[in-house]
Amino acid sequence: MTTRDVVIVGGNRIPFARSGGKYLKASNQDMLTAAIDGLVSRFGLQGERLGEVAAGAVIKHARDFNLTREAVLGSHLAPTTPAYDVQQACGTGLETAILVANKIALGQIDSGIAAGSDTTSDAPLALNDNLRKTLMEVNYAKTPQQRLKALTKIRPTQLAPEQPENSEPRTGLSMGEHQALTAAEWGITREAQDELTLRSHQNLSAAYDRGFFDDLVTPYLGLTKDQNMRGDTSLEKLAKLKPVYGKSGDNPTMTAGNSTPLTDGAAAVLLSTKEWATERNLPILARFVDAETAAVDYVNGDEGLLMAPAYAVPRLLARNNLTLQDFDFYEIHEAFASTVLATLAAWESEEFCKGKLGLDAPLGSIDRAKLNVNGSSLAAGHPFAATGGRIVASLAKQLHEKGSGRGLISICAAGGQGVVAILEATK
Repeated sequence: MTTRDVVIVGGNRIPFARSGGKYLKASNQDMLTAAIDGLVSRFGLQGERLGEVAAGAVIKHARDFNLTREAVLGSHLAPTTPAYDVQQACGTGLETAILVANKIALGQIDSGIAAGSDTTSDAPLALNDNLRKTLMEVNYAKTPQQRLKALTKIRPTQLAPEQPENSEPRTGLSMGEHQALTAAEWGITREAQDELTLRSHQNLSAAYDRGFFDDLVTPYLGLTKDQNMRGDTSLEKLAKLKPVYGKSGDNPTMTAGNSTPLTDGAAAVLLSTKEWATERNLPILARFVDAETAAVDYVNGDEGLLMAPAYAVPRLLARNNLTLQDFDFYEIHEAFASTVLATLAAWESEEFCKGKLGLDAPLGSIDRAKLNVNGSSLAAGHPFAATGGRIVASLAKQLHEKGSGRGLISICAAGGQGVVAILEATK
């Protein structure tokens, strides 16, 4: 079967806001609709029926069971545009791009939007499970006496709501505590983490200053730039922060500065065939080449929770006959600074590459000057499902500006998963 080239036309996102900040009253649907509508406006898609919109959110209310379809109906796309939800933790946004790209490549659709939204400010609060069961019993009671009897089972301790937790159900550890174990295993220093964090803020700030985000970001609810960005931070300021993860260890290194904060936001990317974009006189920024996902056994195995991309990338490279050094840009999601550094260390390790990846030699090092050149999650923030769209759109534009070359995307995700992809400049 012959497959078709898939291109990235462009992207749009709203500025990312710190949790409890400017988007306190914005829902996932509000933000996702805003991101999609910004894309519609930018590329003149009002009233257009696209092949599909795939999007998702990691944390959402029960009312958002059909989040993406509702966002489409609230947008200026044609209401005949189908839509569906996807959820693969922090890999959601990139996974939606893979799904849309695959359908375009197979000829099932000619265009589509991949997107994601997440809010920790408007997170759902769950009832205590015993209280929920009692209320269900009350609901199903057939007589007033049965209802009263059921209500007597309610205890004051059951009245406190349960908030969603950023922890792994099978280990009970938060993502940060998991990563602290990985950082210690790989000997990632505090200094190296803070240096990477500083570069992320400086690169993002410089990108805003030169107008890189002018056609990628649409102001929303009073924000014009990512709220977490600290262009004036310094190693001295970062060094003053106290560790927040791994504090039971001998040398905790992870702070609120070199870890991404909880953030709200949404991002969307438009993909299509070359022909579809050309017919509408739309730009073609880059080609979506290929993608891979991987998972590791972080529960009973001996691998870190966020190390799956270290396994996915070698498989992707082998399938495309490439080496780790054959890239002009590397977009490695900064869940934590130590996640990026541990992944790079793994690829440089002969023991890891031979023992765990089954390779003949290490993948080697990369040119750090090509890493996250316009900033990444440490500075911009990380609304879980929106990160993939942010990265795909930014990398596509970077490649378009350069006019040649290829870029590698690496995103770690909860549940011991990793989603990676290759983009390439179009000629």
